[in-house]
Amino acid sequence: MTLPIGWFSTGRDEAALWLLEETLKAISSGFLPVEIAFVFCNREKGDSPQSDAFLDYVVKTGLPLVAFSSRRFLPELWRKGKAGDEEAMKEWRKRYHDEVGKRLEPFLAKVPLSLLAGYMLIISDEFCDAYTLLNLHPALPGGPKGAWQDVMWELIRQRAEFAGAQIHIVTPELDSGPPVTYCRVPIQTPDMLPLWEAMEQKLQSKPLEAVIAEEGEQEPLFAEIRNRQLAREVPLIHLSLKRLAEGKLSLRDKMVYWEGKMATGGVDLTDDVEAFLSHRLQKG
Repeated sequence: MTLPIGWFSTGRDEAALWLLEETLKAISSGFLPVEIAFVFCNREKGDSPQSDAFLDYVVKTGLPLVAFSSRRFLPELWRKGKAGDEEAMKEWRKRYHDEVGKRLEPFLAKVPLSLLAGYMLIISDEFCDAYTLLNLHPALPGGPKGAWQDVMWELIRQRAEFAGAQIHIVTPELDSGPPVTYCRVPIQTPDMLPLWEAMEQKLQSKPLEAVIAEEGEQEPLFAEIRNRQLAREVPLIHLSLKRLAEGKLSLRDKMVYWEGKMATGGVDLTDDVEAFLSHRLQKG
């Protein structure tokens, strides 16, 4: 049985476009019994070259597209919120996503869930409550919150044994909704020890904040952790959607079930993700 889903994206970079392309390939190959019922983008043509490329691609695929620019929506209220007025920002989010809901009403009534795939806005509380939205977060359940860069640096700061990725239900509390699925990535492996040792050498003469300022995303340990974590994001997304479509994994009333039993901490798909990656490497 084919699972209809919604797809939310800002389309701000090549990764957002690549993720949609890879998902459509998995659908057309028959691996993923999913139908993307609509694509929503919070940018319109002219907002940026990157999102223009994303929008052009969606149009080319023939997928139903709804584009509604968040940049052009109540800009004075948005600027007030960005300046530190939390109530103004909360009001902007509510009003914007109220409008999104109106535009998507014919579609949202037909899909049991939607995936945030590079959607860079924080969803309003009301929109979270009204619909089942899934988000990818680059950390294990209970792990660091925030942007992926913040997560990677925090793993280094903690000398963490594992990195990971999770798909969770979106709730008003940022990056804290119930985990649906996750996978773990060991990062204290023998082949990574030289990178950890090099980092420890740096930290003997300067704080981590100085390393971040001087090297940023080019720092070798940071880059390797991110590469290993990133390689598992698309497999986790596709395997999670596949299990949902098959009915093995299900969501009811914002709760997660695996083979009919409640899975409070989410479902560990590490073995499946690693098998998926191994198979892909073998195919070349």
